[in-house]
Amino acid sequence: MVPENFDAIVVGAGFAGLYMLHRLRQNGLRTIAVEAGADVGGTWYWNRYPGARCDIESLQYSYSFDERLQQDWHWSERYAAQPEILKYINHVADRFDLRRDIRFGRRVTDMDWSTDACLWHLRTDLGEKLNARFAVMATGCLSAARTPDMPGLEDFRGTAYYTGAWPHHEVKFTGQSVAVIGTGSTGIQVIPKIAHEARHLTVFQRTANFTLPARNGVLDAEHEKTWKRDYPAMRDKAGKSERALIQSAPQCSVFDVDAVERERVFAEHWQRGGLDFVRSFTDLVADEKANAVAADFVRARIAEIVEKPETAEVLKPRGIPLGARRICLDTDYYATYNRPNVTLVDLRAEPLVRFTATGIETASRRHELDAVVFATGFDAMIGALSAIQIKGVRETLAEKWTRGITNYLGLAPAGFPNFFTVTGPGSPGILCNVVVAIEQHVEWISDCIDYLCRNQFRAIESNNDAEENWFNHANEVASKTMFMTAKNSWHISPELPGRPRTLMPYAGGFADYTKICCDVAAANYCGFKLIR
Repeated sequence: MVPENFDAIVVGAGFAGLYMLHRLRQNGLRTIAVEAGADVGGTWYWNRYPGARCDIESLQYSYSFDERLQQDWHWSERYAAQPEILKYINHVADRFDLRRDIRFGRRVTDMDWSTDACLWHLRTDLGEKLNARFAVMATGCLSAARTPDMPGLEDFRGTAYYTGAWPHHEVKFTGQSVAVIGTGSTGIQVIPKIAHEARHLTVFQRTANFTLPARNGVLDAEHEKTWKRDYPAMRDKAGKSERALIQSAPQCSVFDVDAVERERVFAEHWQRGGLDFVRSFTDLVADEKANAVAADFVRARIAEIVEKPETAEVLKPRGIPLGARRICLDTDYYATYNRPNVTLVDLRAEPLVRFTATGIETASRRHELDAVVFATGFDAMIGALSAIQIKGVRETLAEKWTRGITNYLGLAPAGFPNFFTVTGPGSPGILCNVVVAIEQHVEWISDCIDYLCRNQFRAIESNNDAEENWFNHANEVASKTMFMTAKNSWHISPELPGRPRTLMPYAGGFADYTKICCDVAAANYCGFKLIR
């Protein structure tokens, strides 16, 4: 097959890939995007399980780069569900005529950098050969679904579903005995929905997670008008915040008030719903003792909601600070365990032994099942990148990351010229409003590429020293947070012999990170080698 030549290739067509394609086309580069799905959407194309919903408010979880788009689009709910988010992404693709430059239904299998030609050579699973001067990986932080390796799974004669690759047809559980394995964010969303439909639902929980009430509802028209009237100012304020979000501003430490006032403030935020609960006081995310007070409040609410004390106890997270793992938002999650058709299995006390032809066998009993739903999460941040054989100047990216997951600014790994990652490891993307983070990344990358082209540079590559300094800085920042206390968090680099255990996203805050990136660009891309 004859290779096709482009100025730039974007891998992925979700929020990041679409905006990256749009910006590079605006800069006059001949660009295409390559997407494994049959249409746009990224994670919102694949994750269409019942209950799939965003945990950031709709008016903030959206593009800001086009004011007319912001004003024209109307969200129906405070927290948009997957179908509405996918509809929005499709609207954006149509509005900016992006589909004509997207190759759907193929995966990039390998990429090789040619120093002599100053080109990336890409191949897809359809046998296509694509060459480009620049490669931008918009593969997403939560796009490589983790497939569980469980004994006897191949023997199970029922139906298995994976939340990260949900069927595109309607799935009915009426009259069935169903199991859900996993109680992370996905499980917390899907469990109440299946419980309403299935004859019986068995939830297999290994680790209890903190989840807060979303208090979702129809988006208030006056609230929307207020936001849209001040959208530019709102976006500017969010961009100057730690999490790229407009949230409540706590006034004092949890220890500056008495127990009665503390309870009142917690209760007010709990009733309001959303992630603002962790902003009830100034020190909940930095001080372990303050955090423990907030965690006790949440555990007390679980005990109030769940009628069976033994079930409530299993659902209470222990041994981990509130927020050290991703905090989930839910609708009626804890109340679901009061239903007579729902059973909770604590896998720590009753380990899963194996699948059988008709269900699951644990250490103490058998569960007869018609269907199993695996809500087992993702190979986060690096999974989609590691799945592609990406060969740089000396080695593959997967080989490089066996020694440590290093990536200068979360944007450009050393040894991989003209290669960029959107919200990659080393960036704050998944610890904040990821759409805002995506826009910042895309604009920085497109401006960088424009700078190279205008100044007749052939290539750009991050320095090893700059990358190592960023890695050390990110680790120092992470050490001052409670993220590293979580033993099984997907924020932490997967265990590998000889590889240090590190927090993969940058925990220094979005506003500070943005300033660092701006300073690097203003200093003629210090930390990078620019090749004429």
